[in-house]
Amino acid sequence: MKDTAIYGASSIIGRFLNWCLVPLYTIMFPVAEYGVVTYVYSVVALALVILTYGMETGFFRFANRDDVNDPMKVYSTSLISLAWTSTLFILLVGMFLNPITGWMECDGHPSWVMMMAVCVAVDAFTALPFSYLRYKKRPVRFASLKLINIGINIGLNLVFILLCPWLMKTAPYLVDSWYDPSMGIGYIFLANLIASLTTLVMLIPELRGFKWRFDRRLWHRMLIYSSPLLVLGIAGIMNQTIDKILYPSLVSDPSEAMEGLGIYGANYKIAIVMVMFTQAFRFAYEPFIFARDKAAGEDRLQSYRDAMKYFVIFGLVIFLGVMYYLDILKYFISPRYFSGLRVVPVIMIAELMMGICFNLSLWYKLTDKTMWGMWLTIIGLGVTVSLNVGLVPVMGYMGCAWAALGCYTVMMLLSYKLGRTHYPIGYPLRRIGTYCLIAAVFYVIGYYGISMDNLWLKLALRTVLLLCFLGIVIAREAIKLPIRR
Repeated sequence: MKDTAIYGASSIIGRFLNWCLVPLYTIMFPVAEYGVVTYVYSVVALALVILTYGMETGFFRFANRDDVNDPMKVYSTSLISLAWTSTLFILLVGMFLNPITGWMECDGHPSWVMMMAVCVAVDAFTALPFSYLRYKKRPVRFASLKLINIGINIGLNLVFILLCPWLMKTAPYLVDSWYDPSMGIGYIFLANLIASLTTLVMLIPELRGFKWRFDRRLWHRMLIYSSPLLVLGIAGIMNQTIDKILYPSLVSDPSEAMEGLGIYGANYKIAIVMVMFTQAFRFAYEPFIFARDKAAGEDRLQSYRDAMKYFVIFGLVIFLGVMYYLDILKYFISPRYFSGLRVVPVIMIAELMMGICFNLSLWYKLTDKTMWGMWLTIIGLGVTVSLNVGLVPVMGYMGCAWAALGCYTVMMLLSYKLGRTHYPIGYPLRRIGTYCLIAAVFYVIGYYGISMDNLWLKLALRTVLLLCFLGIVIAREAIKLPIRR
């Protein structure tokens, strides 16, 4: 919980600050241009998974193995591997820049693609030093560097998108030598690149103080372990982004497609609170399960049961909170995008399911049966693609949301079924199911039952309902609150 709180602070605060850029983007740029931003970052997310190829989890696994007596050799081997592949990626993008630019919906702007290619390569390489900080249990430095990165990115966005256009009108001599208004959304990518390069410089202390060694045999073992995780990661990130990548090709009118993608992408950002919580939990949970695997049997299993139960509880609280206060939260995007608010509850439930899938994934990671994770995610990808192809032409971007929910539901059920056979844990399903049912009832009552015109009265009544749900959880779990006397 302590590590989750610190990792969560950087993840939640950072993503919240990035979230605050959404109204800036949705107000300053046309809907179709924001659709291009959504498309580019979806492809970038996929490229980042490919370029890290499971080395983060592989590092944790082999650094904790009893038959590997030098964790720094694992770290060094992983760093050298990522450095070579990241450099190769930049060279390949540079060689095929023009066709890639057209495919990325960035016609006429190859510099946008090149900037993001370098950004992805740098982020892939720095993923391992950040994993090393987690391994060394240094969450404060981890969080500090992440927040500095985000602060630089946000600051530069404000400079490029707000300050520079204002200076072009009031004092053009200050910026006209280097600022190009026609670059438009390209400045979003430039800000990201500068932030990533700055982070690389700040991580230099984590790249020094040890002997750089490349152990070919160890690297081969790590690749064998991590290769299924690479396929898993690719399929997993495609489950999250393939809807946005496929959407333009599933809608007949290109301009209408990018506008719909912009609306979907903007409303997806409202549901990002659930993503933030899941990501914060993941940062702390992955090192925890590998370290906890050495504990006594029943104590270890009880830790996993409790982690799953409280993850679901917190996820349900976040879901109710976002839906109860959606009348306020929706103003984080421009009113031009309000037509897509109906995707928010579906996406939030889908993200909660994804978090449960991550919890369930411990059985194949701890038993070194990562191939199962690969097959589960491939099945999920098949569900995602099938549902998108079938639903998007009929339902538009709403089909993307339902496809995501269908994917993670299937993966969750299959992972649980297989886990009971290969690594039985005995999750408290009845209690978790009861909380889900109670939350569903509270959602229907609060969101649909309380619908008066008076906004503040409506929010007050929903707050009471949210506190009642928390009260039920506290009473059933016999949680002792820290009350001062």
